[in-house]
Amino acid sequence: MQFSGKTIIITGAGKGIGRATAQLLAARGADIIAMSRTQSDLDSLRAEIGGRSIRVDLADVAATRAAMVEAGTSDFLVNSAGVNVLESVTGMTEAGYEAVLGINLRAALITSQEFARARIAAGGGGAIVNITSIASHRGFQDHLCYAASKAGLEGASRVLAKELGPHGIRVNCVAPTITLTELAVEAWSDPAKSAPMMVRHPLNRFAIAQEVAQSIALLLSDDGRMITGTVLPVDGGFLAV
Repeated sequence: MQFSGKTIIITGAGKGIGRATAQLLAARGADIIAMSRTQSDLDSLRAEIGGRSIRVDLADVAATRAAMVEAGTSDFLVNSAGVNVLESVTGMTEAGYEAVLGINLRAALITSQEFARARIAAGGGGAIVNITSIASHRGFQDHLCYAASKAGLEGASRVLAKELGPHGIRVNCVAPTITLTELAVEAWSDPAKSAPMMVRHPLNRFAIAQEVAQSIALLLSDDGRMITGTVLPVDGGFLAV
């Protein structure tokens, strides 16, 4: 799974899974175009792996399209940008809905659309990986909009796979469990909170960002050339039991 000579756009590349994916794919030869809304994250990533960086707020539709145009034609796209606003069913707000659905779903559809247009104009081929969540498949407290956004992205990815397949463009999702990014380590450090969730994982642990990145690399690579329209759980068996 080497990516020498390949250009890969990664949204949400400044932190977490997006950053781990940028690091892994760059180490395997890819030229990374990193997108994030935080300039300091982009600067530190570029100092580490090189490539290009584009600062963009994906909540802004026009800015998202402009960023994709600036990025130009690439071989692959990884939609890693995501946010969550914890609100209950009765407590959901319009602002929370717009924030979560705007970035998690709408932005991913726009970047996928612009990527596909450029790939088709270049003769086709390529792949998209969208990062969803086990929250697409199980109901979690206060995750109403988040679950809707990730389940929506999985449904949309199947349509993308259907329509873009004839152009040689594959589209898949990875659905991670709790992934121990820097923020998540702090959030799940209390055993009283983590233990009830941990016991539902046959592997008896949560994921780390590098493991999700490795699954993304598989789906982008030629080793996954017959895989499209699928959701790959990276969940330590959570959804299986």
